[in-house]
Amino acid sequence: MLTCIIRYQIDPTKKAQFKTYAQNWGQAIPRCGADLTGYFAPHEGSSTLAYGIYNVPSLAEYEAYRARLSADPLGQENYAFAQKERFILREDRTWLKLASAPHGEAK
Repeated sequence: MLTCIIRYQIDPTKKAQFKTYAQNWGQAIPRCGADLTGYFAPHEGSSTLAYGIYNVPSLAEYEAYRARLSADPLGQENYAFAQKERFILREDRTWLKLASAPHGEAK
């Protein structure tokens, strides 16, 4: 399993737009085949950093997922919304693989 962490730099005056964007992805991403952990907006500390985190089985599966997301009506609408509202100033993707498993039981 691979984890994609998207780091966004957002306009701090447009947090509401980012929240709408995140909620839309909360519907479209799982429907298109990725395991969405969630989208996270600034709360305390930095007012400009936000994150999206999801898992896919492989990079090949990621490519198929991206094609489905690009064809999804809500996906298309959300891409257009971000372009129109211009609340994302920068977007970077990092791919990680879990290294700490297996995890112990919580006490």
